[in-house]
Amino acid sequence: MQEEGLLDCIIKGGSVVLRDRVQLADIAIKGGLITQIASDIQASSKHTIDAKGLYAMAGVVDTHVHLNGPGREEGEGFQSDSSALAAGGCTTFLDMTYPGMPATVNAEAMSRKLEAARASGTLMDYGLWAGLTPDNLDELAALADQGAIGFKAYMSSPEVAGVESFRAVDDVALYEGMRLIAELKKVLAVHAESEEIIAALTEKSLRRGATELRDYAAARPMAAELDAVRRALLFAERTDCPLHLAHLSNPQAVDMAWEARRNGLDVTVATCPHYLLFTDEEAARLGAKAKCAPPIRGAREREGLWARLAEGKIDLVASAHSPCPPSLKEGDGFTAREGIAGGQSLLELIFDEGFLRRGLPLPLLSRVLSEAPARRFGLFPRKGRLAPGADADIVLVHPDAPYVLRPEHLLYRHRQSAYEGRLIRCRVALTMSRGRTVYSAEGGADASGGGGQWLPALSGTKSRRLAR
Repeated sequence: MQEEGLLDCIIKGGSVVLRDRVQLADIAIKGGLITQIASDIQASSKHTIDAKGLYAMAGVVDTHVHLNGPGREEGEGFQSDSSALAAGGCTTFLDMTYPGMPATVNAEAMSRKLEAARASGTLMDYGLWAGLTPDNLDELAALADQGAIGFKAYMSSPEVAGVESFRAVDDVALYEGMRLIAELKKVLAVHAESEEIIAALTEKSLRRGATELRDYAAARPMAAELDAVRRALLFAERTDCPLHLAHLSNPQAVDMAWEARRNGLDVTVATCPHYLLFTDEEAARLGAKAKCAPPIRGAREREGLWARLAEGKIDLVASAHSPCPPSLKEGDGFTAREGIAGGQSLLELIFDEGFLRRGLPLPLLSRVLSEAPARRFGLFPRKGRLAPGADADIVLVHPDAPYVLRPEHLLYRHRQSAYEGRLIRCRVALTMSRGRTVYSAEGGADASGGGGQWLPALSGTKSRRLAR
């Protein structure tokens, strides 16, 4: 039925990526919401966007970004990083607890981060993670009541200095934390690497003077990841805790989680574009820009991840965006800062490699970038889909706009990325958050800033299993 009254905007003639198909259609928007998706909408609107030749997709829900604030003036911050995320088609992000100072491990720290986000302004909506450590079990209920989107724990020691409030969990803290988080009906995300294995191999490498990036990667073998995944799955089974395995780097870990899910466990898995695009040899050539944990694996593991994604065994893809000043990327393989700045490139990389090069269907790619993240963390059906009643979080992608990524294209405060020099054959043309254009290829990011809303999770909500 034709919408009554004047629409705010009509996006005309795009190839609209829906859950099960791609359809040539128009999208009508009013009051920040999608009101209609249909062929040749005939209605008056304040604004019309010509999307012929473009794909219209649900805005990316990036569940894993590290914005380094508050307390780190050298970091990106909410405003500059949200501009970069908007340029990459992201319309919702979930900011990690670490390495802000202090990390969000108690109510006071959570309040400080929320104040920093509101004061800086973001271009899109956002949620905030809280941390699980051996020291804050008695803080979890307050953090849940405060609106934490979920909890994050490290099973190996976080690397960044100066965040003494955020320590890795031992088995006792992990088990007890899972038991409490299950009672709170929240999700626990884990960085799954075995501290015991990593610490021993790192010490051995340093004793013999092996300090290259290859040595760093060798000290974090797949065995360390698989051991931690196994323990996390076991504890989740025993505590009935909803579990999210962040940034898995190898297909064997995905298979372990898939088998656990088949046996009834509430578990989801994520991987990142750097594991889907690079090999360990390429990472060694790139140096510290490609240093991350877990490290980038070999070509066999990369292809195995793509196969699992195509089979539906990988639930979502997140950037694990972790920017820092170039000076912190100096040093050897062990002393240079971990983390890859990639939030701005997430959608373009997956669209290019997944759809244009490998021929994976766009509804599948949209599901792992938008719908599944929104479902898992309680933002669906408001976020993660193109449908009447959903927020008008929309990204238009030009499928034939090749360019080589250069520092001048990046909107980060610190213009560096592991993907510099890569030919990307598509380009984000426009990003819309709740019906408001926050980025266009012609005009750049919204210079006014602000407009983004905090999305607190409701205390006591049930975990969301993903619809297949």
